[in-house]
Amino acid sequence: MSEAIRVEGLLKSYGNHPVLKGISFQVQKGEVFALLGVNGAGKTTALECIEGLKKYDGGRIVVAGKRGVQLQNAGLPAHIKPMEAVGLFARWNRVKPDRAVLSALGIPEMAKRQYGELSTGQKRRLHLALALIGDPDILFLDEPTAGLDVEGRAALHEEIRRLKARGKTIVLASHDMAEVEALCDRIAVLSGGQILFTGTVEELTQRTGKQYTVCVQTSRGKEVFVSSDVGETLLTKLQEYKKNGITVLDIQVSRGSLEEHFIKITQGGKPA
Repeated sequence: MSEAIRVEGLLKSYGNHPVLKGISFQVQKGEVFALLGVNGAGKTTALECIEGLKKYDGGRIVVAGKRGVQLQNAGLPAHIKPMEAVGLFARWNRVKPDRAVLSALGIPEMAKRQYGELSTGQKRRLHLALALIGDPDILFLDEPTAGLDVEGRAALHEEIRRLKARGKTIVLASHDMAEVEALCDRIAVLSGGQILFTGTVEELTQRTGKQYTVCVQTSRGKEVFVSSDVGETLLTKLQEYKKNGITVLDIQVSRGSLEEHFIKITQGGKPA
């Protein structure tokens, strides 16, 4: 894969307050890449600089491809109808709307309703449809599922996967760890205006140390252990249970979540 985006030493301050302190990362063509951080970490500022919506103070940004943008806080006139908005954006971009994309996002089903009457999930889908007009190579999504219910989140996740399958490069900013883990090929952890880590979730797990949660349901109740060596932990506990005549009813093993690894690396506060 070749690079879709290269960011080198990006600097941005608001007055005397530095928000981005020389961050650098690359996004490869065709991948789903996430900027991960708590609210106020600088995710939206970084995206807006890359999108060309905000001037930055220093550094270099190279974007190889046409951009489509879904803003975190976007709105349309309350009385406009979805297909009217689609038609307007299509004229601006001098293209014809892709009916297959509109259908996949359920836009025709909203045709008779006004924007102000749409649910949060419907508005999110409409904003995504507008971002896709013009068939962009790179799609920017800022907190794409914020405020959505479970069904709405699942539908939007499925659409993101379809876009990736079509070869789109997708960059999203999120503080939703489960969403990032489910969708992204690579992540960048942003904290205090610095990139603390760039790589896959598995690489972050390796960097912070593998920890597994072992849950054992026995005749005397539920017991939970945290271990880096599941085999040794289970062997020791099973021998103990057998010796004491305790019946094992169920065993569940799960690895540390992205959220746990994220907390661990941000608490360290230094680039890894």
